[in-house]
Amino acid sequence: MKNAGWILLAAIFIFVPPYSGLCQTDIDVTVFCDDNYPPYSYEVAGEAEGIYVEILKNAFSLMEGYNIIIEPVPWKRGLRYLEKGYAFAIFPPYYRPKTRPYMWPYSEPILKEEVVVICRKETLEQIQADKWPEGYYGLKIGNNAGFELGGERFLSAVKDGKIILEEARGNRINILKLGLGRIDCYINDRLSILWELKEMKKIGLYDEGGKHSKLSEAAVISLENGYLGFSNKNNSEFYFKDDFVNKFNAIIVEMKESGEIEGILDKFTE
Repeated sequence: MKNAGWILLAAIFIFVPPYSGLCQTDIDVTVFCDDNYPPYSYEVAGEAEGIYVEILKNAFSLMEGYNIIIEPVPWKRGLRYLEKGYAFAIFPPYYRPKTRPYMWPYSEPILKEEVVVICRKETLEQIQADKWPEGYYGLKIGNNAGFELGGERFLSAVKDGKIILEEARGNRINILKLGLGRIDCYINDRLSILWELKEMKKIGLYDEGGKHSKLSEAAVISLENGYLGFSNKNNSEFYFKDDFVNKFNAIIVEMKESGEIEGILDKFTE
């Protein structure tokens, strides 16, 4: 009987799976987000907040085997990180595989956004607002830095000099430029524009009809889905990408089917 203890110990070593929870350590992952795209994704006192942030925090909390941190960064910087292979993933890009070949794959679509063009009322009186982009030739159009909006015909018109595209960092700067007449129109997601304009009026930063021009929606340009986009660089370091993508996609599908994502959106827009 003196060998009974050794036999029992050997049995434990034989039957405990080598990759059981006792042996595993969660993988630390940093995911970047746009720090200046309210109400979808923005920074407050160094922390990420917004609609996408809440959706992804809920999804990440269900992803076993991962410890995920969301870090807000300026959008163009985040895209550079992805292109260089320094970053694993970023949200919420639109689907642009041709112009962002360094980004692949894209996740399951998370939210649908409605991209519009908003203009000063005096500008609308002088153009054919329902004809995009031909009705806007000769104008100066504002856009968030790093955003690829407006469609191929719009970008061709910019390239040909028929429209001037002027980029600035974020909604607030673009809306102020629009209100002061430094640009004629501005393109972005409708909810994002309306949210920022409401906040600016609340704190007295935008005096519509006084110091600043009255603004009006001119046209709907497109419907776009927002995604979690992954780097296709540095795959040896991001060896876990396939597993991460599969788990994330499955959870997002469940959140959409259960109405959880719609509930989060309603909370921000009510």
